Amino acid sequence: MAIALEAAEAAGKRGEVPIGAVVVRDGIVLASAGNRTRELFDPTAHAEILALREACATEGSERLPGAHLYVTLEPCAMCAAAIAFARIERLYYGAADPKGGGVDHGGRFFDQPTCHHRPEVYSGFSETRAATLLRQFFEERR
Repeated sequence: MAIALEAAEAAGKRGEVPIGAVVVRDGIVLASAGNRTRELFDPTAHAEILALREACATEGSERLPGAHLYVTLEPCAMCAAAIAFARIERLYYGAADPKGGGVDHGGRFFDQPTCHHRPEVYSGFSETRAATLLRQFFEERR
């Protein structure tokens, strides 16, 4: 989670919403990324999506069995779908997102009958630090 938090901090310094993600398998980091939606003019350039894309490219596969994803904020529904399609084994996230989350809030993507793969989900990792990064980012912009 420390690597995901570093990616989130770097994203915040670039003016992006400070969210970071890292894909790990067998203790080896396959990819890490921070949000780049503004920089790339791409609404899909969430940290999770970018990290999954990089890890899949590295592995030469659209699936990442046995991989774990660490994210600083509860993934949205779009990212939850990508996590399921990538066949991520475990998802660890920091801060909950009652407004935009798609895992434990909102549509609860993994609980839907149309979801073909459900990772193990663990929440609350470095929650205070992740939430503080987000809160400070938005306070500075108000």
